[in-house]
Amino acid sequence: MTMNLLKQIAGSRLPLTFYRTEDIDQVRVLRAAGLVVAMFSSAAHAPHAPSMAQVLAITQKGREELAKFPYPESRPPRWRFRMPRIKTAPWAKLLRPTSESREPTRMQ
Repeated sequence: MTMNLLKQIAGSRLPLTFYRTEDIDQVRVLRAAGLVVAMFSSAAHAPHAPSMAQVLAITQKGREELAKFPYPESRPPRWRFRMPRIKTAPWAKLLRPTSESREPTRMQ
């Protein structure tokens, strides 16, 4: 789960701020492992302010760990199957009105 967060951080624009307790705990684990540079604000400094973690950068060690895990490969787009165009019978073309036989309608 923590490596998934590291992948999310790598794909995001930094600095990235987290407010959920679960995410803050995971950022603490990543920082303790030396994979990210992060700052934390705790409720001890401001009792009414929510706790948060802000990831400033991914370390070289973090980038090396990311290189070990393969990213999902991009698949080629799957085109939906299309039925071939139905060819019109030669006699059907004769039944269609042409632009010459149509009379323009005028509003009065």
